[in-house]
Amino acid sequence: MSKGSQIRQNYHEESEAGVNKQINMELYASYVYAAMAFHFDRDDVALPNISQFFKENSDEEKEHANKLMKFQNQRGGTIVLKDIKAPPKAKWGSPLEAFQDALELEKTVNQALLDLHKVASSHDDAQMCDFLESEYLTEQVEAIKKLGDYVTNLKRVGSGLGEFIFDKEFKS
Repeated sequence: MSKGSQIRQNYHEESEAGVNKQINMELYASYVYAAMAFHFDRDDVALPNISQFFKENSDEEKEHANKLMKFQNQRGGTIVLKDIKAPPKAKWGSPLEAFQDALELEKTVNQALLDLHKVASSHDDAQMCDFLESEYLTEQVEAIKKLGDYVTNLKRVGSGLGEFIFDKEFKS
């Protein structure tokens, strides 16, 4: 039986716990995006490009969680998986509503990453700060901007035919 990591160095328990919390957050985001993807894939919704966009986001969030788990092992931490909260809804009234929810979700994930960065910085963990900056923070800002643009355009096109055309022209 293992007595602990022999590679652990300058990896504070608070950072380790924060990484585990972030893993759960990324898996939760993946669940939410999966719910959105399959909602827009329904026969009575039928917006395939929007569905594909949310499926890709779900896969990306799962990849983020896996990257954090690999980081946890590389630093000598212990991965502690928790229950993943169910998405807050299973249906969205419109693409606009879904993209607004996605925007809020990305802002929440971004704030959690900024908080985690603050923890790493407070414990002088330069490597963890660099990891978060290079792997997550810029990507989060770009995702927030992209989602904000989609919200603006969905407000502009309106419902019905506008949503149909938005989906047809949609490039994720």
